[in-house]
Amino acid sequence: MTDQTANRFKIPVSVLVVVHTPALDVLLLERVDWPGFWQSVTGSVEHEGEPLLHTAVREVREETGIDATRYRLQDWRVQNRFEIFKRRLGRYRPGVTHNLEHVFGLTVPERLDVVLAPAEHTAYQWLAWREAAAACFSWSNRDAILLLPEKSDEKR
Repeated sequence: MTDQTANRFKIPVSVLVVVHTPALDVLLLERVDWPGFWQSVTGSVEHEGEPLLHTAVREVREETGIDATRYRLQDWRVQNRFEIFKRRLGRYRPGVTHNLEHVFGLTVPERLDVVLAPAEHTAYQWLAWREAAAACFSWSNRDAILLLPEKSDEKR
């Protein structure tokens, strides 16, 4: 496999960023290619060695227009290993079936207006944390949001 061929594959390492307010309202985004699929900010590292914090900042900016460097962004030190959806396997090297996701929390002062990446998301909503967890299709996203009260208390 040439370097050029290898570079077209996604790396199976990603971040999930739970964007939330101090009142534990959570930002969810609806995927353009999967109507009804609500999620937090997510995205894969762009290259081997990219720091996860950089990935989180980049993905928040790309998907919401929010500059995460202006707010408290914390690595929750939670990792989820999950099977990649079959409809997405073609994006990865042959034989790759699982992804390792690293969870971050981003505290913003209030429900901010969001500028969506139109190629990725069609809508956004702010929900109370329990409602947000229930709205997520992904078990790892749901579980991350359910950690929010505990992780929020750790910051104080």
